[in-house]
Amino acid sequence: MADPRLFTAGSGSRDERATDASGRRLYNPYQDLNIPYKQLYDLPTSPEFLFQEESLAQRRSWGENLTYYTGIGYLSGAIAGAGIGLRDAARNAEPGDTAKIRANRVLNSCGSSGRRVGNTLGVIGLMYAGIESGMVAVRDRDDWINSVAAGLGTGALFRAANGPRSAAVAGAIGGVLAGAAMAGKQAAKRYVPAL
Repeated sequence: MADPRLFTAGSGSRDERATDASGRRLYNPYQDLNIPYKQLYDLPTSPEFLFQEESLAQRRSWGENLTYYTGIGYLSGAIAGAGIGLRDAARNAEPGDTAKIRANRVLNSCGSSGRRVGNTLGVIGLMYAGIESGMVAVRDRDDWINSVAAGLGTGALFRAANGPRSAAVAGAIGGVLAGAAMAGKQAAKRYVPAL
């Protein structure tokens, strides 16, 4: 379909019609209609905000944060789980299997492991995003403390059903991983040139 921005509104006469580089007349489906389609479809390129306060924010909203971390967690977990399932299917393959049996084993194993690991990492991302957004709302500040506290809380909450010792170890691991991720992000901002 032709780009309506190439044509002027109501360009019905032959001498006003747009042409391409070779001088051929371009097709304009709106040439005989007298509608202001340029005003209807010429959308702004800058982001629009309902409230002025939204334009001042330099981070994602809590809903966007929740969706982002949950989606990234689930997708990366599903891919990693599929890789684990592929390895397990290759390990469990028997010499007398037909190609159909092997393909079935690979698909079942990849689907099962991918689903399990994807759901686990999706829930971890959901908890992390919720705790981090809660910390930003309570502290009214967005810094590394929120991320480390969210990592601590996520690890502890995720392993809370296994007992307090397991929750403490998982919380410490989550805090260290979140701190390392924040340090890596800051180092990348500082030392890696923008491409």
